[in-house]
Amino acid sequence: MKKQGVLNSDISRVLSYMGHTDRIAIGDCGLPIPDEVERIDLALKFGVPAFMDVLRVVTEDMKVEKIVLAEEIKDQNEAVLRQIKELFEGQEIEIEFVSHAELKKQTKECKAVIRTGETTPYANIILQSGCIFG
Repeated sequence: MKKQGVLNSDISRVLSYMGHTDRIAIGDCGLPIPDEVERIDLALKFGVPAFMDVLRVVTEDMKVEKIVLAEEIKDQNEAVLRQIKELFEGQEIEIEFVSHAELKKQTKECKAVIRTGETTPYANIILQSGCIFG
């Protein structure tokens, strides 16, 4: 039995085959997921699991060099934006803000989208994989 890291087998599998610059998204329960992209559905009920709980666990097991957020999060969900910034504080991570419509388009390029039970607005993120050596 796995002792540490992500226990969810689908998330663990996707993270293990990601290379430098590959992307994975974590979204709230309302984020549309393109049919051609793998859906990892963790949602149990509204609010469970929370977006930040999933983000924290995934980033413990993933080298992130860039994140993409919806511009709308700045005005519509300042609390989650603050928590995201705190999570990545002290790390050299590029933050890109795009429109929510553009973020949804970019999910088509992700290896997978993880659906949470989050119900707060614009609690969606794309994580771009960094290089763990060099």
